Amino acid sequence: MAEILRVENVSRRFGGLLALDRAAFTADDGQIVALVGPNGAGKTTLFSIITGFLPPSEGRVFYQGAKITGLPPHLLARRGIARTFQIAQPFTSLTVQENIAVGTHLSRPARADALAVAKDVADAVGLAPMLDTPAANLTVAGRKRLELARALAIEPKLLLLDEVLAGLNPSEIRDMVPVIQAIRARGITIVMIEHVMQAVMSLAEQVFVLAEGRMIAMGPPDAIAADRRVIEAYLGHGAAERMRGAAHG
Repeated sequence: MAEILRVENVSRRFGGLLALDRAAFTADDGQIVALVGPNGAGKTTLFSIITGFLPPSEGRVFYQGAKITGLPPHLLARRGIARTFQIAQPFTSLTVQENIAVGTHLSRPARADALAVAKDVADAVGLAPMLDTPAANLTVAGRKRLELARALAIEPKLLLLDEVLAGLNPSEIRDMVPVIQAIRARGITIVMIEHVMQAVMSLAEQVFVLAEGRMIAMGPPDAIAADRRVIEAYLGHGAAERMRGAAHG
C-alpha cells in the first residue's frame, strides 16, 4: 500500500514551551489512522502543522511523496488535504447546503454545480433532510456532521478529523461510525484525533499515541489498548500496576 502522509521528526516551540518533540508518523493510502493521547499532548498542534496553519520549528511533512512543510492551507486544500476543527464554526446565517457549497466552490465555480455537489455531500453525512436548515438551528450532532461535510466538500484525498465525535452521546457516536467508514470506502485516507476509544477500536487500523509532545507507542488498536506506557499516559503513574493488581485480585 502506498504511503500518502509522512511526518518526520516534527517539533514546535511556543516560547519556552516545547509542544511537539520530534513527532513522527505515517499513513498509507486508504487507511484510517488514529492519533490519540491525553489532553495537551500536542495532537491538534500537529494537525495544524500538517495542514499549514502553523509552521514547525523543526522537521518535515510529506504528502504523496512531495515535501509540503510550511505550505499555506489553501494550497494544501487544492492538493487534496482537508481538516475539521474541534469547535465547529459554520456560517450560521447560511443554510446547511450553502455552508457545504463554500467548499465545493474550490473546484466548482458555477453556483449550480457547487450546490449540486453540496447536496451529494450532505447526503453522504446524513444531512440530506436538513439542506435548507440554517446552520444556527443545528444540534451539536448536526454541527459535527456539517463540519465533516464542509471538509469533504473540497473532495480531499486526505482527511484529518479533529475530535469529530467529541460531545456526542453514545447513540450519536454509533451513528457516525458507519459514516466515517463509508468515507474511507470512497478511497479517502483518514487521520483522526479521538478520545472515544470504542470508536478508535472499531475504526482505526493503526494507532499512534502522543504524550507530552512525543510519540510513545504505535500499533494496531488492541495492542495499544494493552500498552503499559499508554495506560500510564492516560491514567497517571502507577495506573498499569493498579489495573494489573485489580485483574488478579
